[in-house]
Amino acid sequence: MSAPTATTAKPAWNLSVLVDDFRSLDPRDPGLWPLLPRIIILFTVLVAFLLAGWWFGWRGQLEELDGKQQQEEKLKDEWLAKKQQSINLEEYQKQLVEIDRSFGVLLKQLPNKAEMEALLIDINQAGLGRGLQFELFKPGAESMKDFYAELPIQIKLTGSYHDLGAFAGDVAKMPRIVTLNDIDISVGKDAVLNLNATAKTFRYLDDEEIAKQKKATKAGGAGK
Repeated sequence: MSAPTATTAKPAWNLSVLVDDFRSLDPRDPGLWPLLPRIIILFTVLVAFLLAGWWFGWRGQLEELDGKQQQEEKLKDEWLAKKQQSINLEEYQKQLVEIDRSFGVLLKQLPNKAEMEALLIDINQAGLGRGLQFELFKPGAESMKDFYAELPIQIKLTGSYHDLGAFAGDVAKMPRIVTLNDIDISVGKDAVLNLNATAKTFRYLDDEEIAKQKKATKAGGAGK
């Protein structure tokens, strides 16, 4: 008996046959199209519809959803921050009271407009009381700030090192705020020291001056 010959399995479909099937398709009679081209065309149309749906509809909706999710996270963070603030509200109120008290103490250290002349006399007397000689004591022009005015005073004193140091200490101990700036010390005749400095003192503005300051600030902002 002869051995059975092996048969070669034929492919389920042939590319050339498939190409011929596509070439022979009659667009006027899709019902007669072969099965495989019909499946391929239907699959292609389905994929095209899905891509078109994603491009014209779903993409925008997904982007909007992503934006809403980010907004949700932001609102959650804001809510947590406000919740934390509400938990610490009593502590914040205590801090606010302390800030108001500290501000009031600092404000009392600023003279008003009527008290400025007395303060200038006190600075002058502090130097004379230490035996210093004033060669220059010249108040300058006030510089207006939000709620206070700054007054620079150009001073030039002569005296001993010890007396100049004591004068600086007396100025620092004054109940009103006075600072010495741009200090320059040089040696004069007979080893006497010359002190050139700018003393700065401050006063708080009255209600009328504050109103003018706010008006000027608004006018400047509108001009920009």
